[in-house]
Amino acid sequence: MSNTETRPSDGETERPSKRARVDSENEDGPSDAGNDSATQREVAKKEDPVPDDEWDEYGNDQPEQQAARASDLYLDTINRAVLDFDFEKVCSVSLSNINIYGCLVCGKYFQGRGRKSYAYAHSIHDDHHVFINLETTKVYVLPDGYPVSDPSLEDIAFVLQPVFTKASIANLSSSAHLTKPSYDLSSKPYIPGYIGLNDIKRNDYMNVVIHSLLHVPPLRDHLLLSNYRGKESELLKRFAGLAKKVWNPRLFKSQVSPHEFLQEVGRASGGKFSLERQGDPVEFLGWLLNRLHKDMGGTKKKNSSVIYSTFQGEVRMEMQQVLVRSTVYSNEKPRFDIDREIKSQTSPFLFLAVDLPPPPLFQDAVEKNIIPQVSIHSVLAKYDGKTTQESAGQLRRFKCQRLPPYIILHFKRFTKNAFVEEKNPTIVNFPLRGLDFRDYLDAPPNHPPTVYDLIANVTHESAAGTTRDKESTVWKVHLRAGAGGGENEKWFQIQDLIVEEIRKEMIFLGETVLQIWARREESPQSQNAAQDTRMVVDKQ
Repeated sequence: MSNTETRPSDGETERPSKRARVDSENEDGPSDAGNDSATQREVAKKEDPVPDDEWDEYGNDQPEQQAARASDLYLDTINRAVLDFDFEKVCSVSLSNINIYGCLVCGKYFQGRGRKSYAYAHSIHDDHHVFINLETTKVYVLPDGYPVSDPSLEDIAFVLQPVFTKASIANLSSSAHLTKPSYDLSSKPYIPGYIGLNDIKRNDYMNVVIHSLLHVPPLRDHLLLSNYRGKESELLKRFAGLAKKVWNPRLFKSQVSPHEFLQEVGRASGGKFSLERQGDPVEFLGWLLNRLHKDMGGTKKKNSSVIYSTFQGEVRMEMQQVLVRSTVYSNEKPRFDIDREIKSQTSPFLFLAVDLPPPPLFQDAVEKNIIPQVSIHSVLAKYDGKTTQESAGQLRRFKCQRLPPYIILHFKRFTKNAFVEEKNPTIVNFPLRGLDFRDYLDAPPNHPPTVYDLIANVTHESAAGTTRDKESTVWKVHLRAGAGGGENEKWFQIQDLIVEEIRKEMIFLGETVLQIWARREESPQSQNAAQDTRMVVDKQ
């Protein structure tokens, strides 16, 4: 029996030598054993049913158990440079998403691997033989149909379905993460988590929200350690998959396309958030947080999901009807009257809306608009419990009752009226570390620390006089890498595929729309010092 093996041409099929070697094991048996073996095959089919397209022309099941020599596996034809698992897993011919295989030679997706499948036809017509199941990550050689188990394929499986452990994510928020860059196929260094997201059409407003949420440690770690294989929503599965790709230390290319996740966003939102037109990142953030909370099994109770335990706080709103005063006091601002009824209600929040002062209407001497600057404390005064707002004939004032571990601030930069939408160009000055929310909180003594550090900052850029719906609109996000300030902390600016380190003093110069602040945990030394201070005060 010859050891040479020829590949089948387009018009013929030849029994692979693999099957020949397995069948040759019975050559020593009696020649009249054919009927017995046929009977055994029928019994085997009944005991261990195999789909019809998994049986070959000789009545043998496709040899999953047959050992294969590395020289026969066509592994040298695999082209990692064309592999892209970021797009929807649908067949390139039938557009079905059931039982999809990826060709490891050209990167295309095909359905099935049986004799009548598109992957089988592709293997014969294009002479591409190595395919991976996109669901199980098992690799097969077609048209022969035998499985491949080779250590050299492990990197492909990891790019398709990254797996994280508690040990592997322990240092993602520390400065140690910055000292260990990863490298893509072209030997280009990148830092996992700080990579570009492809702007497919006009989805940059969603990209900045995705980046911001995936750098919130509790949510990020929950998604990286998840293994959604059950009845979870498709949106949650795809968001977890996108998180794993963004933080993958073994990417083939140092960028990720959010196409698969954003396609599901469009379906789940009924077309409200689309790839093809600009939108509001604040609206998208609110929708996404509430949808993820619901899909994670959350209820109206506190801490019923990782979304609520991370972002949900409580704010008290006091309201009082405005009295119509005589013209003598017409210039006096309305204020709360303690002698009249004050209605009070406490409501949960996922982010705090902050109002900006109106910009000046007139130009200065050199005919340039003055861009005002305000401190973040002056705009946060809305929540000090004293500052009043008048709306629809009612006075309102706000005070936080409970602050979450991560505070999302929304700076209301856009205003709409019946005719036009306007943007407020006011610049907000803020520190990167050590913002104290104590003045905006009514809290018991056992409330956690109120000092917060910035971890994400979303800015908006556009030509003068334009707003979000114009072509010139650009959304950027600043992300903190490392922690602790000084040399241990760096900041990166990400605009679609452009990732660059940015100087800390340049961050507040943009027109901030969204910010995420992380509570600073007290160190044991500071806690002991605080206890010592209280003891001294008590003795005095």
